[in-house]
Amino acid sequence: MTASGDYVPESERVTRQLRDEILDGVRRPGSRLVERELAEALGVSRLPVREALKTLVSEGLVTPRPRTWAVVREFTASDVADLDEVRSALETLSFRLAAQRHTRDGLRRLRADLDAELEAARSGDAVRARRAAADFHQTVTTLAANELLNELDRVLSSRMRWFRGQHDDLLGVALEHEALYQAIAERDVERVGTLVLRHLATGRSAALGHRGQERDQD
Repeated sequence: MTASGDYVPESERVTRQLRDEILDGVRRPGSRLVERELAEALGVSRLPVREALKTLVSEGLVTPRPRTWAVVREFTASDVADLDEVRSALETLSFRLAAQRHTRDGLRRLRADLDAELEAARSGDAVRARRAAADFHQTVTTLAANELLNELDRVLSSRMRWFRGQHDDLLGVALEHEALYQAIAERDVERVGTLVLRHLATGRSAALGHRGQERDQD
């Protein structure tokens, strides 16, 4: 029995699990998500599964189908282009503001995220490396200290996490984050701007490359 402060509603727990499985690549694009099957596998009733699927539809990770099932979203070339345009604008702003506004405590948290990513990347743990990379970006947005920017990030976080996870060069991306961290720590806004452009290009190329691989596998 957990303390009342530790209680997590079943729908939230199911949402987290399904979200992670989709973003970690356990559930592939186009995979069916059937309420009854998921409820049996997760040991819950169908109601929290239904609520979880609705949340994931709103986050842009799942495409609804008639009645009681859905599929993991298959991002099209147009989807990737749209995400890239929005990501470019938001991340350029986030990193530049983080360089100007970060606190000592915030910088420590960013370093911890980076260290976790570097460790996972060097050990070849793709899931842990990508999750730590997502944490790095989340912390940068927090350091930007702009509530509207944080609100937009919350709305788009799942799709952006998907986009950022479309790469296989774990150490290369981690080293780009390390260079960005150093520039943020030194409050070098101009260098941050240059490094962000390079980082965005890396993500764009990886996302397009992954789409090509998926088409070849179909």
